[in-house]
Amino acid sequence: MSSRKSSCRSFQDRVNRVGKYEFGRVLGEGSFGKVHLARDVETGEKRAIKVFHKDRVVKDKMTEQIKREISTMKLVRHPNVVHLFEVMASKTKIYFVLEYVKGGELFNKIANQGKLREEEARKYFQQLINAVHYCHRKGVYHRDLKLENLLLDEEGNLKISDFGLSALSQQEDGLLHTTCGTPNYVAPEVIVDKGYDGAKTDLWSCGVVLFVLMAGYLPFDEPNLMNLYNKIYKADFTCPDWFSSAARRLIIKILEPNPNNRVTIPHILECSWFKKGYKPVNFMELKNVDSSDMDMLFSISSDLIVREQKETLYNKPLVLNAFDIISLSEGLNLSGLFEKEKGGRREMRFTLRYSASEIMDKMEESAKPLGFSVKRHDYKMRLEGSEMGHSGHLSISTEVFEVSPSLSVVEMKKAGGDTHEFDKFYENYSAALNGVVWTPETKL
Repeated sequence: MSSRKSSCRSFQDRVNRVGKYEFGRVLGEGSFGKVHLARDVETGEKRAIKVFHKDRVVKDKMTEQIKREISTMKLVRHPNVVHLFEVMASKTKIYFVLEYVKGGELFNKIANQGKLREEEARKYFQQLINAVHYCHRKGVYHRDLKLENLLLDEEGNLKISDFGLSALSQQEDGLLHTTCGTPNYVAPEVIVDKGYDGAKTDLWSCGVVLFVLMAGYLPFDEPNLMNLYNKIYKADFTCPDWFSSAARRLIIKILEPNPNNRVTIPHILECSWFKKGYKPVNFMELKNVDSSDMDMLFSISSDLIVREQKETLYNKPLVLNAFDIISLSEGLNLSGLFEKEKGGRREMRFTLRYSASEIMDKMEESAKPLGFSVKRHDYKMRLEGSEMGHSGHLSISTEVFEVSPSLSVVEMKKAGGDTHEFDKFYENYSAALNGVVWTPETKL
């Protein structure tokens, strides 16, 4: 029996429009805020809007990082880089209006089907190198290239996203000094913290990406961080037997632990393996990009802020209609909503045959024995792991959607931490919820 009283209904305000953009469901969530699916009401085109809370940005001393990300994305206008259309600000938030890349992460493609055929892996690698080479010529170094930051559009073309850790220019000694990136993809010279060349470390990450595309797993993967770094520092990896000799030679040249001996992008562009079927992208390059207005984003002047429109929501779960179910599923295949999903992912969905309020109680009961603290707000829940992983503490956001009074869909998304740790958590969590997860064969 739910403890909520129908006679005492609380409510909350939710932003549903900013400027000319109508907000939809949440696509992702991180420590900075959320990414929403949105629609341009003037053109009908879909956009992805990344939302930053100003107070959190200032508190975490991220102001310069946000400005740098804007400057970077205004500089790199390339077909294989996610496009930044505009930046807006309200009194409390900053909004990045980005290209909506419908195909999702390249990571999910590998998680679903495993390794790719060499020809397909080469196509993605060609597009990646093409875009990275362009960025480097612009003086931009991404510093966090990994499968999770590589998206696919409807035509299957690769798009680099998330320039939050990028660097615009190197220091007086010609090297970068900030230790950053994702441990499994980071170059050896970043680990030793003596300064590094941004172009060479980006290329190392590209080499790890190519390996994963062809192998279906990481070249360097250890549960213990020091053991992982030791393997990376020594370039202790082995190519699988199914790699062609030409691909193996190229990967070994890229994953060379000594950056002075590592192959360069110009050399890769002349490599016979790389050139096979290579089609350089043609595009019109924009000039004279103006970034002088960035300080205005943190202004509170009423002349500079964009208008937010809010709607009042009563304290109840969002109800999924047929269109919502289709948009949440992968393509038109609804099985992903009703079956356990396997493989490393950053989001999971499953269906429970209980009311939304009962599900919230059951989910909280199941999370605590696994070592997670729980914060609840209406029909949303935040799970925070107690143990430190490769990429910090695992953090998971959860929301319950109602399909019918006795059937609800639960959506879980990784908000922070390591993707593989999220996958392990989901296995344990789904086992803890065993018996209440609904499948098409279950009788209600």
